[in-house]
Amino acid sequence: MFAAMPASAQTMTMPDGSKMDMKAMAPKPAPSKARAPAAKPKAEAKPADKPVAAPAATPEPAPEMPMPMPPAASVAPMPMPMPEKDAAPSAAAMDMSNMGAMAMTGLFGAYPMTRDASGTSWQPDAAPHEGLHATWGDWMLMGHARLMGIYDNQSGPRGASQTFAAGMVMGMARRDFAGGDTLNFRAMLSPDPLMGRRGYPLLLANGETADGETPLLDRQHPHDLFMELSGSYSHKFDDRNAVYLYLGYPGEPALGPPAFMHRASAMDDPAAPITHHWLDSTHITFGVATLGWVRDDWKLELSQFTGREPDQHRFNFDSPRMDSTAARVSWNPDSHWSLQASWGHLNSPEQLEPGLDETRYTASATYAAALGSEGFIAATLGWGLKSISDGQRLNGLFAEAEYKPAALWTLFSRAEWEQNAELVPGRVSPVKDFTIGGIRDFALDEHWKIGLGALYAFDGAPAGAGYGSTPHGSMAFVRLIAD
Repeated sequence: MFAAMPASAQTMTMPDGSKMDMKAMAPKPAPSKARAPAAKPKAEAKPADKPVAAPAATPEPAPEMPMPMPPAASVAPMPMPMPEKDAAPSAAAMDMSNMGAMAMTGLFGAYPMTRDASGTSWQPDAAPHEGLHATWGDWMLMGHARLMGIYDNQSGPRGASQTFAAGMVMGMARRDFAGGDTLNFRAMLSPDPLMGRRGYPLLLANGETADGETPLLDRQHPHDLFMELSGSYSHKFDDRNAVYLYLGYPGEPALGPPAFMHRASAMDDPAAPITHHWLDSTHITFGVATLGWVRDDWKLELSQFTGREPDQHRFNFDSPRMDSTAARVSWNPDSHWSLQASWGHLNSPEQLEPGLDETRYTASATYAAALGSEGFIAATLGWGLKSISDGQRLNGLFAEAEYKPAALWTLFSRAEWEQNAELVPGRVSPVKDFTIGGIRDFALDEHWKIGLGALYAFDGAPAGAGYGSTPHGSMAFVRLIAD
């Protein structure tokens, strides 16, 4: 309601001298919807009555008029404060939550961190990245463990049975600098030496020695206690180019595809490939220096390393010789594929044949893809050629795959063929192997799983070599994974 204006306030003189009736402009009260009682007629004022002046009152403010609003689609929400993306915790704080989904570049260039595999090798960007991640000051830490208890039975006169432990435990510490450089340290250990110097039974496998006098045949040698102790430093020039230096003692030179226990297509198969010494047996080398250049999705590498394979003493460090050379080119054309071709000259690789050198050629292609929300598939096709200084040229081929129809189920298979000059003395024999198996995991908590698995291998052995009529192998195993 508005109070009545005094007479002097009911008109306003305008600049042009005209008068404006302010009373006429006063807002009218809104009509009430309720029915008002009948008004009583006013009594006429008597002439003697004097008008009573109303007390001066501050006029009530005019009702606010609604302001026109823009269309809803054009109204921007008020920005909310967000935490800084790169804010680092204090040096004393350690966040042990899983950080696997962090957006972070790879160790050697501006590519996804999932591309990095064993040593300096690459795998498809779509491959899974396993590990427990944490931060400590300016460092990112990562740990991963995969331990197995295995019962192994290989048939025939050249086979045997054995129960043993295998696997690996890995730790990594990484620091990124403001200019884009990256410093990384990695350590990997294995319980393999506990199985003994003779390793485990595996028909058609060969390589290295258990006693320094006789070769290991139809057995897979154990890995050394220290599988990798390495450091690397990369310098990124821009989003397309980077260079890096990798040093390992032991480490892995730029030769072949990722080591079989790190390949997305083979990491759940507990048995080593029989083509191991055609493609990736250099993954434990006592003395490695690799210089590499990354440009977009290409990588060129040159390694100087020790050609001699580890000896039978699995708990020690062999002498670094740095007498061999390897080169590798890698290309990831998209997120699903990783291809490599490599060459290496190994000086006196075999302890029992110190006078023989070997030139090795390898090529491989790996495919990986997610299937639905939990499924996954990975496959690798690889070829290796050993050209030995005595004139022998021995080829090896393999094709392997892993399929996860669900998060806790895994099926795997591998087919191999090679030309072998050691299983039957004095002749080169073509041999082959086909393996199929599976694992059922059970989640213990967010980061720990226990699994039960088995495999069966069909072996194509040389005729008349004492393998029996239907050589085969089988394994049953339990494993524990932390990732």
